[in-house]
Amino acid sequence: MYVYKVVEVREKIFGGKMSGDKLEKILNEHGEQGWHLRTITSADVKGRVGPGGVEGLLITFEREVG
Repeated sequence: MYVYKVVEVREKIFGGKMSGDKLEKILNEHGEQGWHLRTITSADVKGRVGPGGVEGLLITFEREVG
């Protein structure tokens, strides 16, 4: 059986631009916790304020349990 985790990454987290180094850091941090990368999807990620979204990524990880 697997459990899944989805991480929303907005451009603002990267200071306005996606950065390979910062994305790599996120992937490595989750990998150290036993999560395996499943997919990375480009998406409009909804912000906390207002109806609009910003460009970002949805990163899906999976980990086996049991």
